[in-house]
Amino acid sequence: MCDTTVFDTHRSRLFAIAYRMLGSVQDAEDVVQDAYIRWSALDHEMVDNPQGLLCTMVTRMSIDVLRSARKQREHYVGEWLPEPVLNEPLASDNAALAESLSVAFLLMLERLNPVERAALLLREAFDYSYADVAVVLEKSEANCRQIVRRAKTRVRRGGRSAEIDPESHQALLQTFMMATQAGEVAQLVSLLADDATLHSDHGGKASSARRTIYGADKIARFFVGITARFTPPDPSLRFVTINGAPGVIGYSGTRPETAFTVDIEGGAIRRIYMIRNPDKLERLPGPE
Repeated sequence: MCDTTVFDTHRSRLFAIAYRMLGSVQDAEDVVQDAYIRWSALDHEMVDNPQGLLCTMVTRMSIDVLRSARKQREHYVGEWLPEPVLNEPLASDNAALAESLSVAFLLMLERLNPVERAALLLREAFDYSYADVAVVLEKSEANCRQIVRRAKTRVRRGGRSAEIDPESHQALLQTFMMATQAGEVAQLVSLLADDATLHSDHGGKASSARRTIYGADKIARFFVGITARFTPPDPSLRFVTINGAPGVIGYSGTRPETAFTVDIEGGAIRRIYMIRNPDKLERLPGPE
């Protein structure tokens, strides 16, 4: 195979690693592009394991980028959420890999330092052996086992709608949106868990909640209020898959204005993730 073909064979996997490390589509694409430039400069006859080398490149570069991004996020206005990704090209029946794409899991990964994040993702999501993780991170196998063990204790699993099928998940989301547009506070409350939370990312560039909102009644009234005050003259919705779960994009004309998805537990909406920062919406598709 030619050099480009070899790289393209692994591109989806490389993006999957970089996105889970960084939570940013743009940063992940930049890392993958940098990896391609480095790959192009190599003597490929000397490379025995192209996938291993490329994944190592991307992981190490992602660690460096994440260290810089963490400093920038300290000054981020409001709550930070991952940039939404609609249809990840990496097809897999690996449940752990699918779980690692969820907004809830990516937020839990924010508790880890970059090396812990890389070790946990490679071992748990991408099914690397500890020997392979050790090569990527340039540490001993024993050290990598300790890092993964420590990361697991700091990251509690949970928050994903494991007990509800995608059709029911989407149906609940559609009902929620219809009740929001109709201003039905009581119905919205009935769809939300009592201790529901709303997490909103605006980056100081759009109208939204300035901090996390707690409780079904407050969330319901917030959605009715913001819909009444800020609904554009030509709104439309598009139901999509966001980070592996049913989600919705709201448009003003052809411009994406809001994207959000929900976590469901016990048949009720437990967490809502709403992204309003226009910088994180510009890569989303237009309305149908």
